[in-house]
Amino acid sequence: MLQGTHITLRARHETDVPVLQTELYDDVATRSRADSRPWRPLPPGSTQSPYVVSGASDEAACFSVVETASGELAGEALLWGIDLHNRTAHLGIALRPGHRGRGFATDALRVLCRYGFTVLGLNRLQLETLTDNAPMVRAATAAGFTTEGTLRRSAWACGEFRDQAVLGLLVEEWQG
Repeated sequence: MLQGTHITLRARHETDVPVLQTELYDDVATRSRADSRPWRPLPPGSTQSPYVVSGASDEAACFSVVETASGELAGEALLWGIDLHNRTAHLGIALRPGHRGRGFATDALRVLCRYGFTVLGLNRLQLETLTDNAPMVRAATAAGFTTEGTLRRSAWACGEFRDQAVLGLLVEEWQG
């Protein structure tokens, strides 16, 4: 487990899957803004759920976010597109609605950075989010990320093309 100030990142448990599926995946509007892949309905217990527990991977590290004080599942966090040759990876987080706006996103990003930089030995971490996702941009900036640019009309979300912000953090900029 990886400890932050308010959250803990741990391996995903089977009991996390139905909660994450219901509160994160089945919220079509939010999921469509957070994932570039098209949303499609999945039945409960589907092995195709993006939250299904799988074995270890060199390309991704998937965690459940737990509120440390209560022990309650707060969401998911992951490093994906891990490239050990170029020492880079992308970050992603999604919090359950009742856990948003409480500083957990910044805390989770900081813990993911610590994992990426100190455990995996990465040099660069990057995240992409819609430019109008002000809470994520604020959380990333608070965690030390710098806005590096805009990918114009690069994401199809909710029936239209939208701009994405690219934010990056280098190991020497990290305030671990």
